[in-house]
Amino acid sequence: MNQTPPQRAGRFITVEGIDGAGKTTHVQAVEDAWRSAGRDVVRTREPGGTPLAERLRDMVLHEPMDALTESLLVFAARRDHLHTVIEPALARGAWVLCDRFTDATFAYQGGGRGFDMTVLSQLEAWVQQGRQPDLTLLFDLPPVVAAERLRQARQPDRFEAQDGHFFERVRQAYLQRMAEQPHRFALIDAQQSPDQVREAVLQTLTARGLL
Repeated sequence: MNQTPPQRAGRFITVEGIDGAGKTTHVQAVEDAWRSAGRDVVRTREPGGTPLAERLRDMVLHEPMDALTESLLVFAARRDHLHTVIEPALARGAWVLCDRFTDATFAYQGGGRGFDMTVLSQLEAWVQQGRQPDLTLLFDLPPVVAAERLRQARQPDRFEAQDGHFFERVRQAYLQRMAEQPHRFALIDAQQSPDQVREAVLQTLTARGLL
């Protein structure tokens, strides 16, 4: 009697860091490595990843609003993203690579805006129902270096235009989040050359059995 082979487990990896840390550049290297290994890869981002979530992203990045409104919109986008893209992909055994996830909300709305972390934790529990990344690559960079990179790269959005004090609070919130969940994070020194950063990323994935 033929038996159905067990389904391969999906993996969920997120990439985090302050604006200008260069994380998005290295997402492509991860995607390429996975595809070369024959993985079913879903590459996505937050806020965003679905038509509804992308509309909410545009509002969050460009419309003035308070920290509670930002947080509610971001989590609304995340709920649709999880329900529509992430969970179905993981269920079929795909490897999901997401540029930002909930850690960014704790960093930007919690750390940067100073919003209540307890409220964010409650929203996280309601929206995610226990879903967390298998690994989060945290690209760490001093805000002064990140700001110079951004200045040379593009016109800043509402968040990228914030001052250095804002981004230092964001950075510290990221590091605090990592201290609370060290098993889930891998710290990447984003001050290194692009080639060195890429090598650090690939080495980390190899060490975690994700390459």
